[in-house]
Amino acid sequence: MCYLWSMGILILGLILFLGIHTLTTTRAARAAVIGRLGEGPYKGLYSLISAVGLVLIVWGFSRYRSAGYIEVWNPPFAIFHPIALVLLWLAFVALASAYAPPSKIKATLRHPMLVAVKIWALSHLLVNGDVGSMLLFGALLAWAIYDRIAVKRRGDAGAPPVAGFGRNDAFVVAIGTVAYFAVLWLHESLIGVAAV
Repeated sequence: MCYLWSMGILILGLILFLGIHTLTTTRAARAAVIGRLGEGPYKGLYSLISAVGLVLIVWGFSRYRSAGYIEVWNPPFAIFHPIALVLLWLAFVALASAYAPPSKIKATLRHPMLVAVKIWALSHLLVNGDVGSMLLFGALLAWAIYDRIAVKRRGDAGAPPVAGFGRNDAFVVAIGTVAYFAVLWLHESLIGVAAV
């Protein structure tokens, strides 16, 4: 019963969080909602639903973990863990480029935030073979893939081209690397599971 309750909370959180983010990919529906509510109220409601969804995801996943994992398969740690660590570093570099000034990395990735989410989710799927993790990270990976396809269909070219690697790229790699090591160091105290 505890598992069902925990998974229900997690699934509801994912529906709210990913559902409201999916609304932004359907431009006509988004425009209709903004037309009815107005720009300010729409942004407020969007933020509220996102926050509630995120809280439910964290709460549901935490309850699920405290009740004990439901293992589906046991990933080969010696093979997948080093790959996951490299992928996680790439995800942090991609994330850093999303918020940095124009760089070759940002231009190459085109939509670095979506790339970061896909790589981050994949890295976690490689090393977690339990139901809750597969649901959480699988849903986030599937959403990021869907969103990238939606962006491409809209004709959004993403970050503008940049000629050659430069100082901004070095900055992106440095910030991504610092964030990566900080998260590895804090992972156990924040998440309850050691990353290394």
